[in-house]
Amino acid sequence: MRIGFALTFLIVASSSARLAAVPLTPFRYEAQAQRHCPTDKVVWLDFRKGIYYSKQQKRYGQGFNGSFVCRSEARGSRYRRSLLGLR
Repeated sequence: MRIGFALTFLIVASSSARLAAVPLTPFRYEAQAQRHCPTDKVVWLDFRKGIYYSKQQKRYGQGFNGSFVCRSEARGSRYRRSLLGLR
């Protein structure tokens, strides 16, 4: 009986761990990020401000406190998009 309970607890614990934030994989170059996520868009993530910029925005790829990441990973990690410079 104890083994069944431990196994059930382990299954529930491992499935709840999937609900956590998506792991973020930062890249120095845009091409590296695009190879990592070929079906997703690449964004510039400013770690200090906690926002990301799309390719059409002026601050895309600018600054020392950021990296290129996949948009789905940025959203999954609860970063928000910048509304500055949207066309």
